[in-house]
Amino acid sequence: MWMLRSKLQLYTESNGVEGEAEARDIEEEGYLTRSLDGKKATDARLAVIAVGTASHGGLGKLSIRGNNPCRGCPSLRDLSLWNVSSVGDEGLSEIAHGCHLLEKLDLCQCPAVTDKSLLDIAKNCPNLTFLTIDSCSNIGNESLQAVGRYCPNLKVIAVNNCPLIGDQGISGLFSSAGHVLIRVKLQALNISDVSLAVIGHYGIAVTDLALGGLRSVKERGFWVMGNGQGLQKLKSLTISACNGVSDLGLQAICKGCPNLKLFCLQKCDDLSDNGLVAFVKASVLLENLQLEECHGITQTGFFGVLFNCGNATIAVLGRLCPELTHLELSGLLGITDEGLFPLVQSCEASLVEVNLSGCVNVADKSVSAIAKLHGGTLESLIIDGCRHVTDETLVEISNSCWLLDELDVSKCGITDSGIANLASAVQLTLQILSLSGCPMV
Repeated sequence: MWMLRSKLQLYTESNGVEGEAEARDIEEEGYLTRSLDGKKATDARLAVIAVGTASHGGLGKLSIRGNNPCRGCPSLRDLSLWNVSSVGDEGLSEIAHGCHLLEKLDLCQCPAVTDKSLLDIAKNCPNLTFLTIDSCSNIGNESLQAVGRYCPNLKVIAVNNCPLIGDQGISGLFSSAGHVLIRVKLQALNISDVSLAVIGHYGIAVTDLALGGLRSVKERGFWVMGNGQGLQKLKSLTISACNGVSDLGLQAICKGCPNLKLFCLQKCDDLSDNGLVAFVKASVLLENLQLEECHGITQTGFFGVLFNCGNATIAVLGRLCPELTHLELSGLLGITDEGLFPLVQSCEASLVEVNLSGCVNVADKSVSAIAKLHGGTLESLIIDGCRHVTDETLVEISNSCWLLDELDVSKCGITDSGIANLASAVQLTLQILSLSGCPMV
């Protein structure tokens, strides 16, 4: 089905609109149907139908007929079409010509929608602010070029798995709308280094950028994007499953994005320890670091290289990121207390959220230090799978972590004694406690 969402007002009084007089009741195959013709298809009448049929078992079929049914909803601002093969250009073009206040359009798995109707949307809906195109096989470059050219208020765009969208579409979009776009998400597209170069040059308003599954983008694309000097306002960057992410490209990105505060890197195996060091050196405002399944980063490299960047006695990561408050190192099997403990000690700002899920070689020394040194600000501590963490850590948490809301010690080496310590700590205000898979509890 397709969803038409505008601001509906449900009337508890008649207000001059009688649902039974305006809609035709038909008992057919055991369910209620309603039919509205042309101008009678307004928000108010649809609302009355929704309320009036509830006491009769609910509406089974709704038919809206007329040359221009969408004109009954001229105030429509939000339209979502999800997994509908029957809705195509004709219907969407009617929306474009009758609903000029449209602000948000979300298309997902709509194979019958093509560039033709998207061009109509772009030309007739100047208030369009949010656009999502997901798995639409017949929407191509012309659509993105059009919304970039004709939609001056476009702020957010997400494009995923659209085989006809390539460099021409992305380049046209950013060359026209790069000065207004704020949040951009591009996934599973057949784009090359050219698109990243255009983003790096024209994306002057972008604060949030997510790139995922861009298999044709190479190292040079990320390098040129960083050196384009257009991403000065970028604060959040997520890169997932992009084979072109290398040390050279990442270093350029960080230098070209001086205001980066959140960085998330997922499934990028070409990044090495040296690339991570370069990233940390360039990202002096970093607050949130997330690394997931980056198998090129090792214990020796990740921490050994950091701790030998000019001063072997101070954790370079903590020094270069003094405002670090969120730390996520999930699934990094090579991390031990030898590397993590100096990092925890060197963080000048107090940690608020820590996720060490799956770091099986982390033990009490570093986790207890997190509780002791940052207990006054720590709100979330996830150590799921840290099998070497024992009751010693729970005792420190009981004594030091007054603000802790969430604690996950699943699959850890804790016992009933440690849980008893937590239970007896009157200052603890835990809201979430996870204990699954603890063999000694």
